[in-house]
Amino acid sequence: MRRLIHIPIIHASADLGSLSEFVQAHYAKVCGASSWSRRERVVEALWTDIQAGLDALRLDARTMRIYQDGLPVCGFEDRIVRELAKAGSSNHQLIVRLVDRGAILMGTEDPQLLMEEYELQKQRLVQPSGKGPAQEAEKGRGERVLQARDAFIARRIAATLHEGEAGLLFVGAQHRLDALKSTDIKVETLGDASHEAVRRPRS
Repeated sequence: MRRLIHIPIIHASADLGSLSEFVQAHYAKVCGASSWSRRERVVEALWTDIQAGLDALRLDARTMRIYQDGLPVCGFEDRIVRELAKAGSSNHQLIVRLVDRGAILMGTEDPQLLMEEYELQKQRLVQPSGKGPAQEAEKGRGERVLQARDAFIARRIAATLHEGEAGLLFVGAQHRLDALKSTDIKVETLGDASHEAVRRPRS
């Protein structure tokens, strides 16, 4: 059986790279000056829970493949992840720990689509908010890019996850896994009803 554990995530500032400054400024403008610090605390708590959830599943890292949204298929995936881990990303620190225990790190996304997404996000964060033809066109383009990214991620997982392996997919909540429904991969979400050990209250 091929098994994929879907892990919904929220990105912290350390994950955002050069977009971090734009995102923080936009967040402060919309939600208030102190809102980003509160958000970061929530995200840190989320990663503590994700780590506990994975520990409860008692998976063998040596039979694990790790897929990460935003990580391009490029040949130097390990270097990217380790640099982000050093920068303070809880997401990538967790991945490094799993890789050091024997998990296989997989490039997950199309680099060209990631560049398109980056440019769209940068434009969205610096332009005035509002509704109009330009904003609607940008929204439509963003949806098409996200759908293309999701389709690529699904194809990548279907082509590389082997029989008897467990894949971990760290991916933002806006992504959809519909394309995997037509495969033989059993998809689970970390903490759902099938993961009783994860859902059990911790003492």
